[in-house]
Parts: sequence; structure tokens; C-alpha cells
Amino acid sequence: MTNIEKYKQVFITLFGVKEKELQKLNYQGVDAWDSVGHMGLIAGLEETFNIMIETDDIIGFNSYLKGYEILSKYVAF
Repeated sequence: MTNIEKYKQVFITLFGVKEKELQKLNYQGVDAWDSVGHMGLIAGLEETFNIMIETDDIIGFNSYLKGYEILSKYVAF
């Protein structure tokens, strides 16, 4: 599985969304992506990619696309 596939899978699994919905997915755009869901997402990404995401990046991670941009600092896509 490629890193982009892993990234997509974390969102699909945690938030129960379809792949076609990912491009427009934003924080609080689905019920599951609330503050608790956000920390679950970060934990899931850190575990999946064996990284530690910096606090400023956690705060700025407010959409699927922005998350991809942020995660690109930690993981090669």
C-alpha cells in the first residue's frame, strides 16, 4: 500500500466516509471529525506513519487537503 493509500484509509476508517468525499472533507464537516475525532485522526496518522506531528501542524490540520500538505513534511508521497 502506498503512503497516499494509507493516508486515505485512515480518514475512511475513522470517519466512515467514501473515498470520493475526501477532497472536500473539512474539520467538523462530518459528525465524527470533532475535537475528539481530530485527536484520533492525529494519533492514527502518527501510528500509521510512525511519526510525531508537531503541535502547530496538529492545529493547522483542518481539512483532508491541508492535512496532505502538512503530512508531506513528514512523509514522502
